[in-house]
Amino acid sequence: MTKEKSFEELFQRLEEIVRSMESEDLQLEKSLTLFEEGVKLSEQLRGQLSGAEQKVSELMDKLGKDK
Repeated sequence: MTKEKSFEELFQRLEEIVRSMESEDLQLEKSLTLFEEGVKLSEQLRGQLSGAEQKVSELMDKLGKDK
């Protein structure tokens, strides 16, 4: 069973990909592979942010109801 990577780990890998694509003279196939990985990472990051946003919203709603 694989543990889901943290937001920070995913973001760090995405930053590495961006730096690599900006600074290296990559062959087309390598660029496409990195781009595809970057897109998948950004989808995972977006999902984690959405989950965190939902949690904050629920907590704020609960705080509002407790007053």
